[in-house]
Amino acid sequence: MVSSLPVPAPSSQEAVPAAAILYIFAAGILFSCLDSSAKYLVLQGIPPAFISWMRFAEHTVLVFIFFRGWTNPALFRVKSIRFQLLRGLCLFGSTYFNFYALQTMQLGETITITFAAPMVIAALAGPLLGEWAGWRRWAAIIVAFIGVLIIARPGFGTLNPGLPYSILAMLSYSLYVLLTRRMASTESPESLIFFSALAPAVLISPAITQAVMPQTWFQIALLLMLGFFGGVGHYLIILAYRRATTAALAPYPFLQIVWMLAFGYVFFGQFPDVYTLVGAVIVIGSGLYVVHREHRLRRRS
Repeated sequence: MVSSLPVPAPSSQEAVPAAAILYIFAAGILFSCLDSSAKYLVLQGIPPAFISWMRFAEHTVLVFIFFRGWTNPALFRVKSIRFQLLRGLCLFGSTYFNFYALQTMQLGETITITFAAPMVIAALAGPLLGEWAGWRRWAAIIVAFIGVLIIARPGFGTLNPGLPYSILAMLSYSLYVLLTRRMASTESPESLIFFSALAPAVLISPAITQAVMPQTWFQIALLLMLGFFGGVGHYLIILAYRRATTAALAPYPFLQIVWMLAFGYVFFGQFPDVYTLVGAVIVIGSGLYVVHREHRLRRRS
């Protein structure tokens, strides 16, 4: 999954450092490994809820160790526990629905739906944050929606049963980003990172009762690696945005679709049809336009 951590970005408009681009590339590979592992595990009959719980439980432990929670009170200091829990549930919804969708959808299809999130965020930022979108951004939102329709092709054959879950995953992720924007000025970055993993790990702990024990050592290894893929991927995103602006790095996360297509072909023998590829180009192009438009408005103001 693509990341959206509240990391301050430098204001410099200089050329993008090569290290920042490499961090984005590596994070995209790790997120692709996360989704590929989850897809393999759900196809082996392990419930998506339990896979999601493992991912967040491991992520919680890694963040606690990395930030030395035993000596770092900022990790536990919160202003609004209600919003922390809500934000954690949104991130869980994004992960769970995405893992559920991967049972029937290809990796390239789910990541393309996820890339529609910037348009949904731009649309919802008005009523939720008071950041109203102009007609140009609304036009980009409509175009992106057309791209999603091209992928879904409603009325032209059997609707993929995983598509509604993929859309729910994208909507959950959009709400997660909007909550992050709202809370970034009042909550510490450490608490935002920690509680985004702790909240879903605790709140969905009943999912353990649905556990289906892995049958092979390979399945066990994949389950144990989920937290690593997600945690290290998020950390690399942090390193990247410490070295370059959000606008400068905006095009590079979209390259994750290359890794997802490659992983889907190599590990699952799947490659999207021409409709999915055309829809992906439309969605990604709309997303890049929204990012570019917001960057220009920010510089003007």
